[in-house]
Amino acid sequence: MALTACDGWSLPRAAKTDEAPSGPARTAAAASGATGARSPIVPVVNAPATFADLAARADPAVVFVKTVQRGRSGQRTIIGAGTGSAFVYDAGGLVLTNNHVIDGASDIRVVFGKSREMSAEVIGRDAPTDIAVLRVEARDLPAIPLGNSDATRVGDWVVVIGNPFGLSHTVTAGIVSAKDRTGDDVQLGDNSGYYNFIQTDASIHPGNSGGPLLNMAGEVVGISTAIRAEADRIGFAIPINMVKELLPRLVKDGYVRRSFMGVHVASVLPADLGRLGLADQEGALVRLVLPGGPAEKAGLALDDVIVNFEGHAIASPERLRWLVSLAGVGVEATLKVRRGKQVLTRKVTLGELPKSPDREPHRQFQLP
Repeated sequence: MALTACDGWSLPRAAKTDEAPSGPARTAAAASGATGARSPIVPVVNAPATFADLAARADPAVVFVKTVQRGRSGQRTIIGAGTGSAFVYDAGGLVLTNNHVIDGASDIRVVFGKSREMSAEVIGRDAPTDIAVLRVEARDLPAIPLGNSDATRVGDWVVVIGNPFGLSHTVTAGIVSAKDRTGDDVQLGDNSGYYNFIQTDASIHPGNSGGPLLNMAGEVVGISTAIRAEADRIGFAIPINMVKELLPRLVKDGYVRRSFMGVHVASVLPADLGRLGLADQEGALVRLVLPGGPAEKAGLALDDVIVNFEGHAIASPERLRWLVSLAGVGVEATLKVRRGKQVLTRKVTLGELPKSPDREPHRQFQLP
């Protein structure tokens, strides 16, 4: 299981208790009362004394989102309300949030500070990545710069700002616990989305969705989006580099037109190595080739392993799906494929990915 605790971890090995230290080490050990040598504890010297300055700079750009949904049941009109978080990334009035925060809303309001409230319109949204861009009629707004999520390391400090449980402008802090979490890791039960989450122990709760995950430079490295129902203090954020790739399309067209190759791919498992004569688990294993699709026309077959797409090495099926989806409809893409001991080159003319119906989130995948 991808979330197995402590895999690969070990404690520093202490010296054998029957080996007495000698020389200066013996003297130091005797002075401290130690009976055996131990690895020294290295203090954390770069821990921040406070997050207050960072929070104060970013907080004016974080907004509280209030939505109204209207529907009908028979002759009755049903009105619902929702809340979430968002942040200004462009001083000209552009705001980022999660798609699920505004999905189905007939009215969207954003609140700056304690009292400045204004209407917002959706100018772009993408359900498969759970991203939405809003616009408000205002200029010279406080904005948060977008950072580089690829440069974020496991163990780095991060800060979350948002409106959990309707409590506006709440700040929590923690570290990046893991990167590259997939839909399978988070148990989404949905393979049609694009997932590459940053995992953090900075507290994320219902109402935080759409708020920024900040590095210590005060830059957005992720958008808070999900929590695991049975996990304590584990939250997930969309890496901002994924968002930055989509923003020009969302602002210009309002949606993302995706390309596809016509295969279902999965990770290469240890059992596949001997069966297919592979040396490692890199690449995306073809589990299904759609009849009549671009991949079948290009000669791809079951159990091919795609290891390169348009010059990009493929380490996982998630990486391949993302690159293919944004390559462009009608583009002729070059693949490198392992088939047994052979490495083949194939050219695939990409088709247009059919739109998927709206999806219900998995029960264990809570959208806060």
